[in-house]
Amino acid sequence: MDILKSLGHPEEIYNLFKFKMGGCRTVMPKLDYESMTESLRTCYVYLNQTSRSFAAVIQALDGELRHAVCIFYLVLRALDTVEDDMTIPLDRKVPLLQDFHSFLYQPEWRFTGSQEKDRQVLEDFPTISVEFRNLGQEYQDVIVDICRRMGVGMAEFLEKKVGSMTEWDKYCHYVAGLVGVGLSQLFSASQLEEPEVGGDTELANSMGLFLQKTNIIRDYLEDQQQSRAFWPQEAWSKFSSGLEDFAEPQHLSSGLACLNLLVTDALRHVPDVISYLSRLRNQSVFNFCAIPQVMAIATLSACYNNPMVFQGVVKIRKGQAVTLMMQATNMGAVKSIIAQYSQEMVPKVCVSDPSCERTLHMLALIRERSLCGDSHTHTHTHHLSPVYLSAAMLLAALSWQYLSATATATATTTPPGTTDMQGH
Repeated sequence: MDILKSLGHPEEIYNLFKFKMGGCRTVMPKLDYESMTESLRTCYVYLNQTSRSFAAVIQALDGELRHAVCIFYLVLRALDTVEDDMTIPLDRKVPLLQDFHSFLYQPEWRFTGSQEKDRQVLEDFPTISVEFRNLGQEYQDVIVDICRRMGVGMAEFLEKKVGSMTEWDKYCHYVAGLVGVGLSQLFSASQLEEPEVGGDTELANSMGLFLQKTNIIRDYLEDQQQSRAFWPQEAWSKFSSGLEDFAEPQHLSSGLACLNLLVTDALRHVPDVISYLSRLRNQSVFNFCAIPQVMAIATLSACYNNPMVFQGVVKIRKGQAVTLMMQATNMGAVKSIIAQYSQEMVPKVCVSDPSCERTLHMLALIRERSLCGDSHTHTHTHHLSPVYLSAAMLLAALSWQYLSATATATATTTPPGTTDMQGH
């Protein structure tokens, strides 16, 4: 039960209730499906089926930008599905990736040879490509260019593992940094943001790299179980002869040393994240960009020096996630969140850790950037008596059961294929 995980966090419980009772509409207004073409409605169905983290914020974007980003996401999801499918032989996969951008202008092209869970975006690619061709030319140009560059990059890394830290940056650039670049160019093309947002590819790249590195760090065990390896050899070879060793209890100290090194490397992108977000002026674009970033800093903080990375999947609480979604709507709040979670890492830094000095330096730099221009930045504290808190928890649990039952009873009013902010 999600609410039980937040019992020690009253603000999370309040936000879970607020969210359940319609607070999600403050960040994700309800879409007008009736005004859409049948193919565009289908695209939003696919969006909600294939994305838990991005579907909600994409649907909250303003105007025509919403459709452009939806199609951009689905095109890249289809491309990524080809890359992820280990059943496709390399001699077939490489040209598929390299030529994928050209399929956007082939109305009948589809791929039916995938076994991946998201294969519907390949099997029904004509539905996606027709809506791509319905976009303005300024959007089409961005999507085709990013798709082409990403496909070439993915093909490059099919036959080689991520070796050096430089190659780690390069791989993350291909699979996520380019997404940041493309999104930024779409923001500017829509005229909701200034041209400099789309023109500064370095900051846009950092936005993608921070998210991707956080996911790679968190997903160590899952990737190992699927015979995939994205932690760079230059990092893990300092502490072990094999990346798989970190999953063994006797190699925990070495695993933590490598983990902390990679977390520290990911933290170097946070100042760029702050600079990028500070430039945004449109509220829907800001929410779209800020929410995944604050989720990432919270996840990275939870992963730092945490043995659970090697034993399972480290996740933030749903109440925590909802609270971040509802708070990260302005730059002051985002800086406060970044300062809070980065400083939560400080007590966990061990003086014997090989990356100790660099980690503390990065955390100090992030704190400085987070506090810059915001003398009132603070973390939230709660002063509730134990009796009041206990009563509130009991009432919350009973009410949550009632609200969940009510939500189930009214589920038939939700448009087919849509999800809420929790990914349901």
